[in-house]
Amino acid sequence: MPTYAAPVRDMTFVIEHLAGLNEINHLPGFEEATDDLVAAVLEEAARFGGGVLAPLNPVGDHQGCRLENGKVVVPTGFADAYRQFVEGGWNAVPFEPEWGGQGLPQVVATAVQEIWHAANMSFALTPMLTQGAVEALSVHGSDELKQTYLAKLVSGEWTGTMNLTEPSAGSDVGALRAKAVKQADGSYRITGQKIFITSGDHEMAENIVHLVLARLPDAPAGVKGISLFVVPKFLVNPDGSLGKRNDVACIKLEEKLGIHGSPTCVMAFGENEGAIGWLVGEENKGLALMFTMMNNARLSVGLEGVAQCERATQKAVAYAKERIQGGGPIIIHADVRRMLLTNKALTEATRALAYYAASRLDIARHHPDSAARAEAQALVDLLIPVVKAWSTDTGLAVASTAIQVFGGMGFVEETGVAQHMRDARIAQIYEGTNGIQAMDLAGRKVVRDGGAAFGRLLEQIRAVDSELAAAGPAWDGLKRRLGAAAAAAEQAAQFIIKNAAADSALLGTVAVPFLELVGITVGGWLMAKAGLKAEELLAQGADGSDYLSAKVVTARHYADAVLTRAGGLLAQVEAGSGQIMALDAERF
Repeated sequence: MPTYAAPVRDMTFVIEHLAGLNEINHLPGFEEATDDLVAAVLEEAARFGGGVLAPLNPVGDHQGCRLENGKVVVPTGFADAYRQFVEGGWNAVPFEPEWGGQGLPQVVATAVQEIWHAANMSFALTPMLTQGAVEALSVHGSDELKQTYLAKLVSGEWTGTMNLTEPSAGSDVGALRAKAVKQADGSYRITGQKIFITSGDHEMAENIVHLVLARLPDAPAGVKGISLFVVPKFLVNPDGSLGKRNDVACIKLEEKLGIHGSPTCVMAFGENEGAIGWLVGEENKGLALMFTMMNNARLSVGLEGVAQCERATQKAVAYAKERIQGGGPIIIHADVRRMLLTNKALTEATRALAYYAASRLDIARHHPDSAARAEAQALVDLLIPVVKAWSTDTGLAVASTAIQVFGGMGFVEETGVAQHMRDARIAQIYEGTNGIQAMDLAGRKVVRDGGAAFGRLLEQIRAVDSELAAAGPAWDGLKRRLGAAAAAAEQAAQFIIKNAAADSALLGTVAVPFLELVGITVGGWLMAKAGLKAEELLAQGADGSDYLSAKVVTARHYADAVLTRAGGLLAQVEAGSGQIMALDAERF
């Protein structure tokens, strides 16, 4: 099977025409992010992803990671690939120049990150977790912590982890038991065990900087008593050199359904004298500090869904063109084309949503006008749970459909397409389960402000209606179905706003179909804009007519295959919680 080829043409199209690069590169600090520079960055990332990372993807899947004599051994080739990754400056792409970062817009870094996840999701998780550590320390770390850790983390010479989950504290973070005791020198001794820690140990980098949630002896109960600490694998001397090994170790590697090339560790802190750590921010404010990183973290996980859509669809298309049945390649059959075109439409819609959200994040952080920043931030807050949940749900569905295109050969590991379904499954779970994302959207983002931010989003969606009408009768189907989906989303939101206070079970019951309804509607809006722009460029005689004409067809198919689901999702929301809560636990 052919290896991964990053869809640079579609990436640049989305960045320029949907995410609004010309708006982003007028923001302070982003002036050099021209069309040409962005294209060059993506082309180079595509070469590294396709040439170095993608060939290691099946290696990681087959070999997995091993714990030998207290050390984690990563799959063959991963350490060398990581060395090349760091030397190429790729780890520094999303970070501020102050600490050695390249200072590229988030929307560009998002496209680059999609390439890493599509080429080799297991490999990509290590720099993704490092990004979270950099963000936490950049925003909340003391000057001393920043000087000690940021430059090395930004370069990738050191990697970072996030240590939240414990055996008794998963989504209920307030139940965590890890302890921190302050020492006379201002440091803390950390004791406790953390589970599901991605890249908790490895030999690819000189040092690993763990961010750990723990509880002080006199801390309030629950989430209000959690503090955040930096706990390095190796202590750092005053001159920046590495000192002795800290009291932190991986004591077990999990055996997992997918992402075999990524070490998922059980980490023991302080099994001897206690791990030495330093407080980040204020005591008992740790969970709030973690939430400042959640938008980027959830955007990154949503990209994993986009990436698995792309990789699985590429394999399915290649197979359908070469598999001969019934006198020709199976791609001539209508059912196979239906699966492939629907996969293509969903892949492009989730990509457009992720990049658009990333561009709004750029505006929220860098626009000189405070009102513009606030408006963009409200939109980011609304869209991020949709990016995370809808994109990862879609990633699993698209990977499953890709297996169906392969038929029996898709069920055989030899072809490699099954790996994408196995790898995609975790993205619906970590960084907040998709059910939690849905309740966040429905409760915090829609009910809390009475639907104001959501209403402004619907106004943007409906603004494309006049453009579709002016484009001619070929766009009538998309216009009609997008309008119906927007109306369904608005009706669903109003139902939730009206009834949530009186029915404590409502959000948990209807939030998931509501989020899917919002996802397919926003995706339909972006696909409509993409199709119209592609048709405009075709009329102007722009290069890439095959790509542009396919974009038009794909947008219209999205309306037929995806937007038509809106009515059923609205019905699920308006059914409420009655039947869900009617069956007591004993009768399940």
